[in-house]
Amino acid sequence: MQNKLFVSFLLSLAQEDDQADEMPIMAVMVAVSSLLVIIFIIIILYMLRFKKYKQAGSHSNSFRLTNGRSDDTELQSVPLLARSPSTNRKYPPLPIDKLEEEMNRRMADDNKLFREEFNSLPVCPIQPSCDAASKEENKEKNRYVNILPYDHSRVHLSSLEGVPDSDFINASFVNGYQEKNKFIGAQGPKEETLNDFWRMIWEQNTATIVMVTNLKERKECKCAQYWPDQGCWTYGNIRVSVEDVMVLVDYTIRKFCIQQVGDLSGKKPQRLVTQFHFTSWPDFGVPFTPIGMLKFLKKVKNCNPQYAGAIVVHCSAGVGRTGTFIVIDAMLDMMTSERKVDVFGFVTRIRAQRCQMVQTDMQYVFIFQALLEHYLYGDTELEVSSLESHLAKLYAPSPGAGCGGLETEFKKLTSIKIQNDKMRTGNLPANMKKNRVLQIIPYEFNRVIIPVKRGEENTDYVNASFIDGYRQKDSYIASQGPLQHTLEDFWRMIWEWRSCSIVMLTELEERGQEKCAQYWPSDGAVAYGDVSIEIKREDESESYTVRELLVTNNRENKARAVRQFHFHGWPEVGIPADGKGMINIIAAVTKQQQQSGNHPITVHCSAGAGRTGTFCALSTVLERVKAEGILDVFQTVKSLRLQRPHMVQTLEQYEFCYKVVQEYIDAFSDYANFKYCILPTVPKPLIHLSFERGDHLNKLSRKNQTRQDKTSGASMSNAPHFGSIPRPSSKFVKA
Repeated sequence: MQNKLFVSFLLSLAQEDDQADEMPIMAVMVAVSSLLVIIFIIIILYMLRFKKYKQAGSHSNSFRLTNGRSDDTELQSVPLLARSPSTNRKYPPLPIDKLEEEMNRRMADDNKLFREEFNSLPVCPIQPSCDAASKEENKEKNRYVNILPYDHSRVHLSSLEGVPDSDFINASFVNGYQEKNKFIGAQGPKEETLNDFWRMIWEQNTATIVMVTNLKERKECKCAQYWPDQGCWTYGNIRVSVEDVMVLVDYTIRKFCIQQVGDLSGKKPQRLVTQFHFTSWPDFGVPFTPIGMLKFLKKVKNCNPQYAGAIVVHCSAGVGRTGTFIVIDAMLDMMTSERKVDVFGFVTRIRAQRCQMVQTDMQYVFIFQALLEHYLYGDTELEVSSLESHLAKLYAPSPGAGCGGLETEFKKLTSIKIQNDKMRTGNLPANMKKNRVLQIIPYEFNRVIIPVKRGEENTDYVNASFIDGYRQKDSYIASQGPLQHTLEDFWRMIWEWRSCSIVMLTELEERGQEKCAQYWPSDGAVAYGDVSIEIKREDESESYTVRELLVTNNRENKARAVRQFHFHGWPEVGIPADGKGMINIIAAVTKQQQQSGNHPITVHCSAGAGRTGTFCALSTVLERVKAEGILDVFQTVKSLRLQRPHMVQTLEQYEFCYKVVQEYIDAFSDYANFKYCILPTVPKPLIHLSFERGDHLNKLSRKNQTRQDKTSGASMSNAPHFGSIPRPSSKFVKA
């Protein structure tokens, strides 16, 4: 505006009549100079006002200080991106009731729209500097040369006397949904930075570490092991001792006690740090299902103390999987608070704090899959003490649904699409005759593969699937009952995968139809190809028969003992009258696994889905009940159905799962102590459980357990145990 006035003024001077020539030249110069000074002052004032406005705007987002930490540990002048109005955004926040519809639209044509959205993300929305990370003294501290923390958001360590640039670590503060510096996104420690890593944990008062990588992937070192396997180790001036380890199918929980050595005060305070190590992220891509990640994230949320410092999250580079975890956490909070999600906007904002957060389009899609999973199915975990009231709700009619809550829950399971295009091998013409039921064929990703017979094509197929358990992957082999012409394949599978326990849940014939070919000798021995089977002993119990078999591979000249548990308590129609027999056979199989090693348990009925799925579900659920005092029948069955079609096939079987768990809990005189993640002391005599303690706690663990038991009033001495596990787990207290 001022420039226009100035130009107009000059033009007016040029258009003066001839009398202007008589004006003194000095007067003109004074007028022009005065106007230029005024314009200059206006421009300066305008720039100062704009700068002040910009500074105010950069701090306009209201973030709660993380867990009570004071300002002196916060970032210095963090430039937070202002939220763009949704009307001006190409990818605005998404209402959660539109989430499924939008996901289907964006996933069409091989995720075309998702890829476009991901590629629209700014690499970095600001112009940052990485001067500290680029210093010669710090280059060796960076795992990757192109993943460097920004100066404005990096974590500052306290400087060590006489050590230049000892305040540097490749780690950045990252905001949560509405919580400033809730996280520290870090690279996986290198051997050279182990001391710095633990120094950061101590100085930032961190109580929770989230690890989203394995130590080695594709034979490459992704992260140095920064904890001792057992006992204690000192990293710089921080002593780290292992208190407890709990190994589960998708993640491992490690509890550390850390202490600063050389404390001049003599008090040497100790702190408890919990590491949550997600072990199910594949070397390539993303997890097959977000179920495990959501369980993992919930555990992290529940266990992080309220007044602890920032949660340290790391993978290898500290950007891809690290960013994915942080975004899911934040968007779940936003979903609860606002009933919408803003993945694009949030990723944009945290990329201003650490580069390349959420590194691939697959990770970006996985975030949406996790959010949709949570929206559609919610949190279905239950504490054992609330099971009875939950069942009462399930049996009550659902308003407007025309059916009960249990049926509504089961319908959600049956609505999960069966991936028929993922059954290529089982649908090959050469293999079709090997399937007992054409609707139940194993998926490619987890089918059991047996060695190809020399000179014969298509001999690596058997109708069986690997199934994950509570503590480990591939805990079970869910198989159809062998046909007469697949008996050799069945035994080749048992031998190849070293299965020492077989659970049979059908009779050879039911209602006049063959359900399973007899694959063991009634007496003596029988051979199928290179494998011979000899029956050594047969014992009858109330609801099942145990057969001791000696299995010999004649080609290898080796023999193994295999025990078959043949359950007779399943009627030809319907379900068992009670859960007693099923509970007992699960206990017997668990004891056998302790003695023979934790190789896969082969479970079969006729088609390998309905009763087989019910057994796998109950075995998994009951083991978790014992370990954590928590159950989730719905997600357990859902996970099974994602691994093999039609697992837990009927509403009756689904209801039976709930009833058996309730019966198991009722078998104990007092189950209130389940909330302390242990089983009560003595079961009622009607169920003959035979369990052994498979764990030997170290002295420190026993001392801590005694302290917890005094608090809870529970005794661990006679607590039944479903199976041997890699590490003691009974001492975990649910947050």
